[in-house]
Amino acid sequence: MHSKILIPVAIDHEAMVPRKIEVARRLLSPGGRIILLTVLEKVSGFVAEFVTVKSENHLTQRVLERLEAATEGAENIDCEVTTGKPGLEIIRFARANDCGLIIMGSQSPDASDYMLGSTAARVVRRAHCSVHVVR
Repeated sequence: MHSKILIPVAIDHEAMVPRKIEVARRLLSPGGRIILLTVLEKVSGFVAEFVTVKSENHLTQRVLERLEAATEGAENIDCEVTTGKPGLEIIRFARANDCGLIIMGSQSPDASDYMLGSTAARVVRRAHCSVHVVR
């Protein structure tokens, strides 16, 4: 059982969130917390000139609203949005927040059973804690 479980949520794979939460609830200690985390990649290069702080804040707020909707009002689930390279940021966040387990999704439900997405593979290899991969 784990007192703090991190669930990274890619905005293009939100359909897996209920399944990840279900697994997390089974592995969560009484009184424990679940954290839903979306990592937005920083816009760089030429495109960055056209992205304003206001538009970044708007995107962050929209993603946060979608994460909160996925919690269905559960009091023991927190939602966070950060920016950076997803694999590295998930690992950093898990360590900084003393998470005992990370629950990742595989690349996609219809992908080969032998494939993990590059983000999940990086987290599995480098995380300080256990990683549970949900298909």
